[in-house]
Amino acid sequence: MQQHTAVYDVVPRPAVMNIWERRRNRQLHWVVECIAEGTGTFLYTFAGAGATAAYVLGNILDLPGLGSVLQIGIAYAVGIALAMAVCLPTSHGQFNPGITIHAVVFHGLPPLKAFRYIIAQIFGAYVACLLIYIQYKQYIHTAINTLKAKGLYDVQMFTPSGPGGIFGLYVNAGSNLGFVLVNEFVCDFVLGLVIFACTEPANNLSTPTTMPWLISLAYGVVVWGYAPIGLAANSARDVGGRFAALTLFGRAATGGNYAALAALTNIPATLLAGSFTSSSLTTRREPSTHNGNAC
Repeated sequence: MQQHTAVYDVVPRPAVMNIWERRRNRQLHWVVECIAEGTGTFLYTFAGAGATAAYVLGNILDLPGLGSVLQIGIAYAVGIALAMAVCLPTSHGQFNPGITIHAVVFHGLPPLKAFRYIIAQIFGAYVACLLIYIQYKQYIHTAINTLKAKGLYDVQMFTPSGPGGIFGLYVNAGSNLGFVLVNEFVCDFVLGLVIFACTEPANNLSTPTTMPWLISLAYGVVVWGYAPIGLAANSARDVGGRFAALTLFGRAATGGNYAALAALTNIPATLLAGSFTSSSLTTRREPSTHNGNAC
C-alpha cells in the first residue's frame, strides 16, 4: 500500500540548513542581525519612496490619481509596521541610526555592533532606492525630459517635487533652514517619544501586537502634517537615499546645507526624547524586600 506524508507531519530540514543555523547562532549572529536591520530599512524605504515616486511622477506627467501626501504617509507607516513584523525578532528592530545611538548611550549596545547596524540600515535604504529607480526608470526619464522641455529641470529636479526628490530628501528653493531645523527636531522628538513610550515594558496599553501600529501611526502623523516643510525623520533613509541620488544623478544631487541637517538632526532629538521619556513618563517599580511582597 502506498503511503503518503500528511501535510501536518514535521519534515526534517536539509542538513545544510541545520549546519548553517548552528554556525549562525554561534559565530555569525551579528551577520543576520545586520541583514535584519538592512531588510527593515529596505521595507520602510521601499514602501515610502515608492509612493513618493508615484506622487512626484504623476504630477510632472499630468497623470492624476497616482498618489498624494496621504498615500505617502500611509505607505511609510505600513512599511514601518512590516519592517517590525518581519525583522524585529532578529535584531530588536532599530532601523534608525538615532535609535541605535540611543541604545549605545543608554543601554550599553557595543559601539562596533552599532556601527554595523548603521551601515546595514543605510545600505538597506540605498538598495531600496536603486530598485525603485529600476522599476520606475521609464517614467523617471520621461519626467526628466518633460522638465527639460519646459525649462524647469534646473529649478525642479532636486526638490521635493522633482525626480531627484524621490530618492534624496530636499527642501523647496527659498526655504528658511532655521524653520526646517525646528520642524525636523520637533517631529523627531515626537517620534522618539512615541517609540520609547510604546516599547516601555510597563506600558500596558502598548502590547507586542499593537506596538508596531502605534509607532507606525506616529510616522504617518508627522508625514501628513509636516513633510511639506522638510522632514527626514531617519538618518538611514536620508543618507541611503542621498547616496542613491548621487549614484544616479551625480554631484548635483548633494542637497547643499540641508543634507547635514537632514542626516544629523534626528540623532540629538531622539536622545533627548529617550531622556525625557525615561525621566518623566515611565515608572519602574522596585521590588520590595519586605516579605517578598510589593509595597
